[in-house]
Amino acid sequence: MARTGSTTAILAAVLFGVSTPMAKLLVHDLSPWMLAGLLYLGSGTGLALVRLVRGLAVPAERSERSIRGAEWFWLLGAVLAGGIAAPVLLMSGLAATPASSASLLLNLEGVFTALLAWFVFREGFDRRLVAGMIAIVAGAVALSWDGPVDIGSLWESPWTGGWAGGWGAAAIAAACLMWALDNNLTRKVSLADPMDIAMIKGLVAGCVNVGIALALGDGMPAVPTMIAAMLVGLLGYGVSLVLFVFALRHIGTARTGAYFSTAPFVGGIASLAMFGEPLTAGLVVASVLMGIGVWLHLTEDHDHDHAHEEIVHDHPHVHDEHHQHGHDGPVTEPHSHRHRHGYLRHRHPHYPDAHHVHTH
Repeated sequence: MARTGSTTAILAAVLFGVSTPMAKLLVHDLSPWMLAGLLYLGSGTGLALVRLVRGLAVPAERSERSIRGAEWFWLLGAVLAGGIAAPVLLMSGLAATPASSASLLLNLEGVFTALLAWFVFREGFDRRLVAGMIAIVAGAVALSWDGPVDIGSLWESPWTGGWAGGWGAAAIAAACLMWALDNNLTRKVSLADPMDIAMIKGLVAGCVNVGIALALGDGMPAVPTMIAAMLVGLLGYGVSLVLFVFALRHIGTARTGAYFSTAPFVGGIASLAMFGEPLTAGLVVASVLMGIGVWLHLTEDHDHDHAHEEIVHDHPHVHDEHHQHGHDGPVTEPHSHRHRHGYLRHRHPHYPDAHHVHTH
């Protein structure tokens, strides 16, 4: 399960990382509201079509379960934070920030995700994870720093001084915070079908953002521009989010965020190739520091004696060491149904998935 989680998180990071410089190509033709709306609308409608085609081709029983009960409230919060607020902040920041710098600044999402997971949602952590996050923060500072700061000018205008990107960098950081909240709220519904989660997020956020853009006086873009934005959204926001939710399910929020921190490196490399931006010393130093932070997370080994309290829940599973229940007839794996776990105490390497929510 840990291998599945890390693999899907890295694949999600690759798709999202490449989408950032691609969105940079479109940001000058569309307002932030319209571009954010089309990105998420492409995600939602594309996944809806995939769901429709898959249902027609394979009408058998689904192995994933639907969203239910209180999970709808967590999903609503995730949509508001990550599907509406964050994309607009990101697109606004991209308009005033070099694409390679913006891509690497997105590492802050992993930091904010971990801080919320550890101190608000009470997910376990250790010194290695903290050291990794410190390295990532140091890389973000090295990336943004552009000489000495005039304290007086900062007091008069918080968007000027020695910070590269100015308000654009601040907008990107705010987007990272909103996505971090989104990640932690999405973890609350990660046992439901990831495609349902990503599809609903995309449709709701896309319709809201496009509606706001139209209300502010924007017109619908030309068809080729619209199709390009929606395709970027399907891969970079839709498929990427499906993979991200799978990772949340298996390795928890903070660790998934750490793996996802590889996205800015992918975006930074793509930006250098696409826009011909110079490879600066700050970019190199930031890459090294952020790379060290990600490596510390990737090489973590979490193993200790722990107890599983009795629990009843419903999620896709196979009959592994945590699932030893019987069935009345033959079954295929993975499958999803309501099942009970009795008390169990043992030791093995593990991550904070649905079966390992103990404190440390």
